[in-house]
Order: sequence, then C-alpha cells, then structure tokens
Amino acid sequence: MADISAIFFILLIIGIAFPAMLTAWWLLFPAVIARAQTRVDKTPMQTFWMGLAIVIAVTIPIVILLALPFGPAKFIGWVLLAASLALSSIGSAGIASHLGKRLTTQSSLSPLNGFIRGSIILELAAFFPVLGWFFIWPLMLITAFGATGFALLNWLPREKTQISSTATSISQA
Repeated sequence: MADISAIFFILLIIGIAFPAMLTAWWLLFPAVIARAQTRVDKTPMQTFWMGLAIVIAVTIPIVILLALPFGPAKFIGWVLLAASLALSSIGSAGIASHLGKRLTTQSSLSPLNGFIRGSIILELAAFFPVLGWFFIWPLMLITAFGATGFALLNWLPREKTQISSTATSISQA
C-alpha cells in the first residue's frame, strides 16, 4: 500500500510541477517563449521537421555515450539527455503559450490564466493512456525541440508579402 501511495504522490507532484515550470519559463524569458510560440503558430510543420533533425542529432551521441563501457562517458550521456530534455521545455512553454493564446481569444481569460490552462491541457493530453503516450507526447516533444531550436537561434518566420495588382500589371507590360 505504501508503494502505491508513493507512486501516486510522485505523479501528483510531477503533475503540479510541470505547469509551474512552464509558467516560470514564460515569466522569466518572455521573448524566447514568444519566439517559440510564433514558430508553433505560423510554421508548425517546419517546427516539427526542425525538431526531428535536432532529436536525431542529439540522440546519436547520447546512444553512443550510453553504450560505451566507460563510467564517465555514461555520465556525460545522461547529462546530455537531461540537458536536452530541460531545453526542450522552452519549446513546450511555446506550445502551451500557443494553446493559451487560443483559449484567451475564445473566452475572457487573462494571458496568465490562459497560459496555465494551456500548459495543463498539454500535460493532460500527454498523460492520456495509449493515445497520449504513443502519439501526442512524441509529436509534441519533437515539435518542442524544433520550437526551442528556432527560438534560441532567433529565427522568426518570414512575413508573406502580397504583390498588389498594380505591381503585377506593370511587370507584365
């Protein structure tokens, strides 16, 4: 019975800590989270593919380091894994900010209230049995890596320019 209680309370603490961590990122680094949110908002497929490239680039050295029979190499592999997952939480905050923004446009919530609700929605979607574990969580994690990469590199999506009809008729003449 004590084991079940311990597991329950560990999951409860993690469930409370994840939205709090994302909110801390959002409050501490608003510009970085705004860049991640902009990428998720405007170019979700490019963000996903960038995340897939980053995941592959980070996974290869981690697997190699963890497979080596040398203690310090394994330690460096675990540190690299923890650091990459910690950095991906910046992109997760961007996704939660995107969800929160959509919530605030559909109701009269404050931006902070919408962000916290967006992070809770993101967390609960990942906890959903089978569908969340095998489909939603991996897709969101890869997208979070991409949003983090774009936000840290300060790469914003290009603005689409519209060509006016007069400019088109002049160029055709």
